[in-house]
Parts: sequence; structure tokens; C-alpha cells
Amino acid sequence: MTPLIPAATLHKSEKILFVAHLALGDFTYMQNGFRAFAAAYPHIAIHLWIDEVRRTSDQTQWEGLRNYSLYDWVEQSGLFSKVYRKTYSPALYQESIHEAQAEDYPVIVSLAHIRAPRYADLAREIGPNSRIIGIRKPVTLLRPLRYFSYRKLDATFSPYSAADVGRHHISSVYADWFHQLTGLEIPVAERYPFVHIPDSALQQAKAQLREWGVDTQTTPLVLLNPFAKSHKRAWPLERITELIARMQQQPQWRHACFLVNAMPQELASVNAAIAAAGVAQTRAFSAVDNFFQLPAMLAQCNLIISVETSIMHLANAVHVPVIALMRKKNPEWAPFDSASSTIITVARRSDWVKAISVEQVLQALPARTT
Repeated sequence: MTPLIPAATLHKSEKILFVAHLALGDFTYMQNGFRAFAAAYPHIAIHLWIDEVRRTSDQTQWEGLRNYSLYDWVEQSGLFSKVYRKTYSPALYQESIHEAQAEDYPVIVSLAHIRAPRYADLAREIGPNSRIIGIRKPVTLLRPLRYFSYRKLDATFSPYSAADVGRHHISSVYADWFHQLTGLEIPVAERYPFVHIPDSALQQAKAQLREWGVDTQTTPLVLLNPFAKSHKRAWPLERITELIARMQQQPQWRHACFLVNAMPQELASVNAAIAAAGVAQTRAFSAVDNFFQLPAMLAQCNLIISVETSIMHLANAVHVPVIALMRKKNPEWAPFDSASSTIITVARRSDWVKAISVEQVLQALPARTT
């Protein structure tokens, strides 16, 4: 297969722009592609446009969007010379476009598989004279205008390389994208999720546990995450407290401490649920300062139970056993490390995660915590 970015173009280019709508789970695996690209072409400065799909004129939402935890991870990864992260308001979005236009990129690659035509338009707006490469999906009679957007692309690649969605893990999908673009081969062993946690974040996590009176050398620590971006993937808080109460009845978990992970705005409801259930040795936790607080705390745990895919993948990255509660619709997003991951799926494709019972999770618990 001939790479979509000609070798001659790569060798003479000094910079490249990738455009993507990234979430934590996306970057967990996509960073392996960026790492391979950076190693193969060290002379090319990689710039990254992170498009905020929640862009809004509502100023009350800007603070949360501006401090999206993904930015901490991306900017400290060491992979990117420039990151466009101010796309959360219409005005800043336009400013970012003008800033990117001034760079005069020789190559722009859109990695956007959702709303692909919109990002084809954006890439061409940024680089009127650039070589634009992007994902192309079928044009249907219901959406004929997509054709005009896709005409703005100089080359296109398949989002799933002729494989049906779900047949390959997302890490394989992303590795294939970089193969189509450059010919790079990313071995399976190099697709494993990773995160470099600053020592300061690890020390902060350990200090927090000491403050709570938790000695992880002698006490099992379990983190539970019942929240997800979609309510269809969430697990009710009352299930979480019931699970904790029933785990505490088992000898191997009797002395365990439990953390319920939540976004800052959900801490009050978590604390209320914990108090109402009367479960001991249980606290709410949230990464309120920066992204690295989350993987740093995950790394202290003996077990992680989560409905949110980003937490599952980070559990793999810090090498902690995880029980993943999942729907049937997106099997490609299952945890990468099958040896340390237990996956509980709903019975029917239409079921929400709340269809999974406490008893099912109890049956999936490991016999040992270390």
C-alpha cells in the first residue's frame, strides 16, 4: 500500500498539523501513533488541534471547558510542539483558525471520524494550499452535501480499513490509521496504553491516602467509577453503595477502603449517597487540580471497577486489575489488557449498563487483591 503522505513530503516537511476531537480514551491509544510518528520523523514538529465538540457561547461553561483534563496530559506528553486548545468558544475558535492559517502547514491530517465532513472543511480553511488528508465515510442520498466537503480532501483513508466497527480493538484501528498515512507499522506490544505520571502527582496521592488514614501496604484499596459521559453507560449510585456493603461482608474485602470517583460537580451527590448508605471506609474522590491526580490515585489501588472507558484504559496503563461494566454497542473500546481485565457486558444490545446487577459484579471479583 502506498502511504497517503508521500515519503518525499515527509522528509522535506518541518511541521505537520493533526486535527482531532479527542477524549481521554482516544488519546490513551492514539498517542502510540503520535509516538511512532515522532520517532520515525524527528525533524517534523507535530502540532495538534484539539477540537472542542461542546463549543458554546455560554460563558458559564467556559471555565470547565478551558480546564479539560485532557490538555494536561497532551501538553506534558512531550510529543507536540504546539497544541491548539482554545476552541471552546466561537470567538476563540476563529482566533485559533487564524493562528493556524499563519503557520502555512504543508500537510494537515484530520483524524476526525465523527462529523468527518465538518473537519474536512476546517482543515481546508486552515490550509488553503496544504495537502489535506482526512477520513471519508460513504455519501448517501440523505446527506449529499458531504460530497462537497470531501472534495476538499487531497487524499482519504478508511476509518476502519474495510473492517466492520467492533471487529478490531480501537488500538488496532488507530494503528491502522497511521499505517495508511505513513506506512508505519506499530506492533501490538507498542499499542499498550501508557501514562507518565509526574512524581509530584504520585506523592500527592500518597499524602492524600495518609491523610485519610489509608495504609495501602496493609489495606486493599478499591476505586469505583459509576459515572460516564452517557447516562446509558452509568451505574446507579445506590448500586455502588450496595456493592461496597456486600464486599465488606467478604473476608478478603472486609478491611478494604473504597474510593468513589466522580467529577467535582458530582461530589455532593456521592457524599450524600455514602452517608445515606452508612458504608464505612468509603470516600468520594475527584481529580480537581489536574489530570495526573487521577492516574496517580489509580496507581495506588488494588482493584478498579468502572463503567467509563477512559478509567478502564488508564487502569491498564497503571497495571491495576479492572472490572469493566460495558454495553454491547462498542466492543472495540474494551480494555486492551485482557489478562488484567474482567469485562461484564449487558445481555442485550439495547440494554443500558444499569442492567448489570450487583451480584454479577460480586461474582467477577478476583479471589486475591494483590
